[in-house]
Formats: sequence, C-alpha cells, structure tokens
Amino acid sequence: MELSIIQSKIHEIRGFKVILDFDLAEMYGIETRVLKQAVRRNLKRFDEEDFMFELSRDEISRSQFVTLNTGRGKNIKYLPFAFTELGVAMLSSVLNSETAIEINKNIMRAFVLLRHYAAGLVELNQKLDHFMMETNMQFSDIYQALIELAEQKKELDKPRNPIGFRS
Repeated sequence: MELSIIQSKIHEIRGFKVILDFDLAEMYGIETRVLKQAVRRNLKRFDEEDFMFELSRDEISRSQFVTLNTGRGKNIKYLPFAFTELGVAMLSSVLNSETAIEINKNIMRAFVLLRHYAAGLVELNQKLDHFMMETNMQFSDIYQALIELAEQKKELDKPRNPIGFRS
C-alpha cells in the first residue's frame, strides 16, 4: 500500500496522530468487526490512551472523516477506535498475518515520515522567524535613514537670511 494513501488516513484527534479502526481494517483486508474483536480480546495491550481510545459521539458528529466514508455517519452503531502509532505497532502482535505485518511496516513508515515532515516544518518556521527579524531590522534602518533625510530636507528648505548689505 502506498505511503500517501496511508498518510491520508492519519488524523489528529485529542492531540494524537491516529488511524481509525475501519481504515485499518480496510488496509488489513479484514472486517472492522474482526479487528475490534481481536482488540477486545487483548484489551490489556491497548488500555492506555496513548495506544488506543474510543471516539465519543460528539467527536464523530464534529468529524469529517467518518461522514466521508460510505455507509458511515449519523447512523453509526459502534463508536470507532482510534489507534495511535503505538497502538498500530501493538496491533501487529494481535493480528498475526503476513498482510498485517506488511501493512504495519508501511504504517510505521508513514508515521515516521509525518514526524520528519513536522520536524522540517519546525526548522523552516525557525528560519522564517530569523529572516523576519533580520528583515525588520533592515526596514528599521531604512526607516531611520529616511527620517534623517527628511529632516535634512527641512533644514535645506528653510528660508535663509540674505547675505550682504541692506539698503
């Protein structure tokens, strides 16, 4: 499976980057119900929120990713599970098939790429901030020079006392 497809299924919910159970089931080529059963049989592996959590009805009603999937939305019967990177890694110990192992490798790569991308954005923002400070200082210098030139021009434009004798 292509990394771009996997990346499009990674959402940010509650401050975590997650993949929803129905997207994972689709990637693994199994029914969502089968994935949920495997997780429920091994709940101790997923009992921390940084591994997996269940979405609330409010989160579902505010989300676009559930309503975009065919057959989902307001009539959803079971609340979806959201798996973090750690939860997806833990799934590989629960779903022990060749397909699951390969898909998990690609999902881990997608999470790592997102992390590298985010780190690159932080570095880019720092460079942009530095550039903005330098530019602001340069504009400040230019503004100061213009003010001084304007004051010099005022001095030059003042009427001068005539030179010589008055009669």
